[in-house]
Amino acid sequence: MRHLAIETGADGVAVLTLDNAVESMNVVSDDWLDEMNAAIAQLRDDAAVTGVVITSGKKVFMAGADLKALVDAYGTMTPHQAYAFSQKATAMHRALETMGKPVACAINGLALGGGFELALACHYRVLADDPKAVVGLPEVNVGLLPGSGGTQRLARLIGAQPALDLLLTGRSLAPAEALQAKVVDALAPAGDVVAVARAWLATNPSPVRIWDVKGYAAPEQRMMIIPEVAMGFSVATAKVVDKAGYNLPAPPAILSTVFEGIQLPFDKALSVESKYFAKLLTDPVARNIIRTTFISKQAAEKGARRPAGVPKTHFTKVGVLGAGMMGAGIALVSARAGIDVVLIDRDTATAEKGKAYSANAFARQVARGGMTQDAADAILARIAPTDDFARLVGCQMVIEAVFEDVAIKAETTRLAEAVLGSDAIFATNTSTLPISQLAEASARPDQFIGTHFFSPVDRMGLVEIIKGQKTSPATLAKAVDFVAQLRKTPIVVRDSRGFYTSRVFRMMIFEGVAMLEEGVEPARIENAARSVGFPVGPLALLDEVTMELPVKILDDAADAPGNTYTIEKGYAVLKRMIALGRGSRKAGGGFYDYPAGAPKHLWQGLAEEFPVAGEQPPQADLKARFLYAQAIETARCMEEGVIETAEDGDLGAVYGWGFPAWTGGTLSYIDTVGIAGFVAEADRLAQLYGARFAPSAWLRDKAAKGETFYPAKKG
Repeated sequence: MRHLAIETGADGVAVLTLDNAVESMNVVSDDWLDEMNAAIAQLRDDAAVTGVVITSGKKVFMAGADLKALVDAYGTMTPHQAYAFSQKATAMHRALETMGKPVACAINGLALGGGFELALACHYRVLADDPKAVVGLPEVNVGLLPGSGGTQRLARLIGAQPALDLLLTGRSLAPAEALQAKVVDALAPAGDVVAVARAWLATNPSPVRIWDVKGYAAPEQRMMIIPEVAMGFSVATAKVVDKAGYNLPAPPAILSTVFEGIQLPFDKALSVESKYFAKLLTDPVARNIIRTTFISKQAAEKGARRPAGVPKTHFTKVGVLGAGMMGAGIALVSARAGIDVVLIDRDTATAEKGKAYSANAFARQVARGGMTQDAADAILARIAPTDDFARLVGCQMVIEAVFEDVAIKAETTRLAEAVLGSDAIFATNTSTLPISQLAEASARPDQFIGTHFFSPVDRMGLVEIIKGQKTSPATLAKAVDFVAQLRKTPIVVRDSRGFYTSRVFRMMIFEGVAMLEEGVEPARIENAARSVGFPVGPLALLDEVTMELPVKILDDAADAPGNTYTIEKGYAVLKRMIALGRGSRKAGGGFYDYPAGAPKHLWQGLAEEFPVAGEQPPQADLKARFLYAQAIETARCMEEGVIETAEDGDLGAVYGWGFPAWTGGTLSYIDTVGIAGFVAEADRLAQLYGARFAPSAWLRDKAAKGETFYPAKKG
């Protein structure tokens, strides 16, 4: 067998070891299911076997299904086939727990998704007492629900409400928490989990699960006639919608699966679970989330955009120029990755303040128990604050994060290059200034590149790497290696004003002020953005980023040759707010007021400055405008070659500025709508609201040819 092995001892205990000979990890697959079914039948019929221990021959016990295979199957799998896919795994787990012999699971490492569903199908679970040995059912995070009995076993093991907490959050449990939650029965050192499982089998335990005992009924099933209990599930539905919105189908499906299943006999409940699983698996939302947040993200982090043939660079020393919030954050993540950092600012005191950012961040982690003081001190020792550029000697890379001013950046570049080694690369952290223009100050523009980090750097996982006109493949490869060493996600884009993320993100905030200029009620603007899945509305967002910044960017770009960094509507709104002294939260208030000790609220003076129109547009149009404005601009970036792959476009959208994950990103959204339907709706929006929605000839041509941004699957 290629996926497992069986060894029966003199004590009658058969140890079934999962050990995928093809993959680096044990995963759910058709071949594995076939082998498991054969093994279960063999163990059931072998009179010499009195009990079974399931464990893993790998450090990780088992993951779930192959998500790439699920995405590849999208569009070719009917709901009936998806139901059968779920039922095949469900039937194997059911055969395991009803084989008439007790089964103990010795979980020697991480067990998530289908791997933990296998453990739940066993009569007893021993988990390695190792921080890395986490367990859980995270399917909700990829738009799915556990599809082989996980919802029903968990609800019956620990109760419906505790189960829903785990299922709806998808959170993983470390060993001690898993034991406290009663999802495992015992903890043991990793090397002893099989021995502890054997010891349990030696007590001659019953091989019958509690839900298979005649007359069993879950407590919730008996209590469902109580109005308060039934109402609790209704309230839970409202809470799920409030948190996840109507765009994510998995949370309400999980709630319905548990609510319906808990009232049914176990096998009927498993059928309900499979039906909801099939519905989710054939929904584009699950495909979109999995493709972008798992497959594309993992590929980017493994170097999908790294030029081939360039030796890999491991960084041991870098320089960071500018100790403000951005530079301090870059220094923190670099030191945390084991790299020595020279942190430079205009004077040592200012540089020390930059190091203090890391010290404060680590102090909070130490206070929470997330790291030891010794570990924090070791990382802090790698950051050397200074005002002396000579300290850059030996740095393999310098990341410049000074004020967004071409002259200041040029002077900083010259000072750094004067002491850098010949093979060191220079990266500028900028969100809008063209890299090729900044590279004019460099004596070696082929070793000059853009690295756009997002704030706060220690929490944001994306880095937008920007190629200048003269950036060499070797420099690009080194930048990708650096980002990978920081354990962040790189996307690679071509140089242009605003690059990709800043250029498209502006469409979100500018669409909000365009609506305000048209007389749309401010609360409706904010609600439309949040209800479609953005974490915050455009007016609240502008208060945080300041209105002066987008206005400055627009003004700076105004005289640039071939400038496309323009705004069709809303510029007057921004200028008026700044003139009123309400350009940001920092200024004391913007579109919102921020009373001390009370929640923020929309500024009452907005109605006077920007009168509300008597006739309001449909809320559906407001939501569509946010999505379409950004998707149209992304398509333009693809047309111009600013982004070169759909994967980079979608990763930048979801992880760069928070485009709703249910869409998979801006280009996945176009594919999901259907490119012909998208173009038709964009034309309607252009007629009603402005030329910025009008599709280009290039996009119309793609629609006419039926082309998609991702290759279409053929059934």
